[in-house]
Amino acid sequence: MITESTFQDQRTKKRRIGEQLLDDGLISAEQLQQVLHRQVQVGGKLGSIMIEMGFVAIDDLLDLLSRKFGVPGVNLYQRNIDKTVLHLLPVEKMVTKRVLPIALDGQNLVLAMVNPQDFTTISELEFSIGKKIQPVVAPAYMLDSAIRSITTNPDNGLCGKALAEMVEIEKGEKSPNLMSLLRYLRKAGADDMIFTAGSPPSIKVGNTLKRLAIPALTPEDCIRYAREMFSDDQWQAFLKKTDHDFTVSSSELGRFRVAVYRQRGSVAITIRPIADQMPPLAELNLPEWITKFALRSQGLILVSSPAGHGKTTTLSALVDIINSSRGCNIITMEDPVEFLHKHKKSNISQREVGRDVASFDQGMRHVLRHSPDVIVVGEMRDKDTFRIALQAANSGHLVLSTVHSDNSTSIIERVVNMFEPFEQNLIRMTLAESLLISLSQRLVTRKDGRGRVLALEYFINSHRMKGFIREGKTHQVRTQMQTGSDDFASIDIALSQLVKKDLVRVEDGLNHCEDDSFFRGLVQAPNKK
Repeated sequence: MITESTFQDQRTKKRRIGEQLLDDGLISAEQLQQVLHRQVQVGGKLGSIMIEMGFVAIDDLLDLLSRKFGVPGVNLYQRNIDKTVLHLLPVEKMVTKRVLPIALDGQNLVLAMVNPQDFTTISELEFSIGKKIQPVVAPAYMLDSAIRSITTNPDNGLCGKALAEMVEIEKGEKSPNLMSLLRYLRKAGADDMIFTAGSPPSIKVGNTLKRLAIPALTPEDCIRYAREMFSDDQWQAFLKKTDHDFTVSSSELGRFRVAVYRQRGSVAITIRPIADQMPPLAELNLPEWITKFALRSQGLILVSSPAGHGKTTTLSALVDIINSSRGCNIITMEDPVEFLHKHKKSNISQREVGRDVASFDQGMRHVLRHSPDVIVVGEMRDKDTFRIALQAANSGHLVLSTVHSDNSTSIIERVVNMFEPFEQNLIRMTLAESLLISLSQRLVTRKDGRGRVLALEYFINSHRMKGFIREGKTHQVRTQMQTGSDDFASIDIALSQLVKKDLVRVEDGLNHCEDDSFFRGLVQAPNKK
């Protein structure tokens, strides 16, 4: 039997939000007209626009939505959602259906929805995940912001406070302080944040630059941000040499690598977040067999990639393997020190260029006096550093380093060509004997939107590869063994495997491959059993 109260509730549910807010005295007729005009201009939900324009409080909107749909309302700015709950639904489903899992109670999944009366979506999701859906309603703007945040960084869960702060920054209603921007950088899951005069602060997600919706920075803004991170002595040193790389730490947000430099007479800054803990090899998409090279007692391991594609992370993962498995003395030289390694089975001393040692070259000249078993060079840039590294790798030490190079075979020619012609034959012979493995990598945007995944090319210095190096024929490796072998697999092969595993899109693989036609052929070829 339908009572008068039930009839009024059903009537309320059918009424437009604007009319109900007007009747409740929460907005004026003039404000409603402004909101309707704004909706015609930019689209979107009426309630979300009212919040954006400051006409309605969030609690009032949630109360109205709850009465309208007959389900509880949820303020996502006050909820923390664990990543295990978020992973119950694919990100693509969250985006297309505009839904967000927020809690799990036994076999009941609490699902935030823009329209909790979308019973088709509820039935479809119940069938696909095998759980009963308990719908709640969330404002459209809030839900969209949460889904956008998860799309870029799904593996850290969702923090309501950080989400609210991120939305405030994106709205551009105030000039954000540095800590707010760093929180945004962490929450967005971006690789870098860039400050440059004449442009708003920007983040890089994958290889895509996104400008924040706030006013462009002035030269004074950039100086203010830089000074917040510099000590007085560091600032004076920067003024003399015009560029400076260092790290900063926050008890709340962790560590960041910072590069401050000059451009067109003003200060520019690039900030990169550093992971707090070294992820396991599987999470980095590094093969387990790489461990046997990291645990060799002597030899040379080289890692190359373009900037921002994880060289330092891979190098640090190899160091962590050694630190966890061998009792030895590890000396690193880094510019700057990024990952902080704790003493495990090994002793590890991390020397920062510019603070603990003047240069890589100077550090290498004295490193053998420190009784090292393992020497780690953040980047080898000159022939003197390479010469000492090769001598160390050939005389009972394990040496690991990164090099800027296009691929795993061109590294070899790059090293050789650093030296005078009369030295090159000796360098080839030494390199052929000391090199263990050369790695080259790319980070590719994942198909599911959950960050990027590693594509790894490797060149293992087997007996036949030593011959190629000695004879100066490493370029033939790529032509003769492009289809893959036990001791060589090209970046095209690695990318095609990611496509076949449905981890990346073909078009994203094409952005990083070496040979378009060969890569397409690999992708179309059937998998071998």
